[in-house]
Amino acid sequence: MPTKSHTLPELVFIGAGRLATGLALAFAGGGLKVAAVASRSPASARRLASRIPGCAVLDAQQAVDAGELVFITTPDDAIAAVAATLGWRAGQSVVHCSGATEVAALAPAAAAGALTGGFHPMQAFADPDAALASLPGCTISIEAGDAGLAAALDAMAARIGCRSIRLPPGCRARYHASGGYASQFVNALLREATDIWKSFGIAEEDAVRALLPLLKGTLASIEQAGVAGGMPGPVSRGDAGTIRRHVEDLRALGGETLDLYCQLAGRTVALAVEKGSLSAEQAETLRQILKRGT
Repeated sequence: MPTKSHTLPELVFIGAGRLATGLALAFAGGGLKVAAVASRSPASARRLASRIPGCAVLDAQQAVDAGELVFITTPDDAIAAVAATLGWRAGQSVVHCSGATEVAALAPAAAAGALTGGFHPMQAFADPDAALASLPGCTISIEAGDAGLAAALDAMAARIGCRSIRLPPGCRARYHASGGYASQFVNALLREATDIWKSFGIAEEDAVRALLPLLKGTLASIEQAGVAGGMPGPVSRGDAGTIRRHVEDLRALGGETLDLYCQLAGRTVALAVEKGSLSAEQAETLRQILKRGT
């Protein structure tokens, strides 16, 4: 376990929710000093502080006054208001942890002379302790106009076992939206799949149990061979007969099931071409089958 840092700043948190809990515990475990936490919910602040030795519960302004580096971990819609209502000082650093909110929301702190930035883990925090366990290896997206603050945030990410990337200004919303494709959109796709299973009498619980190993295997293939190289399935094999049978059978279910299938399968044709497993002729055959399905 790393020892306490003598070069990285002491931290305070404004907000004591799930993200703050996961990050603060990770930083403390990585040897950084988490000096204080403030929250609109005193109970939440006390609960978090009780898990970190030497962490005080303060009101928001007291925490700002005490902090060298202030993490604003409130809900996204409150970040600008927090920045506007608290008194900042030159020489301190203020960072928010929103994926979608621009660093410009911290303009009042910057106007007072503070350095500002963003520190967003590409990680779900629905369960802070589960997030804490899975945080090592995840990516932290860092944005900071000041090189010294950016370097400090890089070092902090490394302290908790994460890699870091730099985000340019103005792209945070699209960056954050992209995460949906690898997280909540997977839930929607699995719901589509389990609904199909229900059409032939299999309960969702049993469907999920059957489909999860398939999903995990695909993720392992992507990790090994990349997005295109790791793609399985009949499209990647150019199996036009199977795709035709899919289209014919899904049409009988009605609703939007077939439309979604054809849209998604159509996207995978391009991946299979990139993978090198489809000829141009095979790709066109598949596109025509899918086009007739919509």
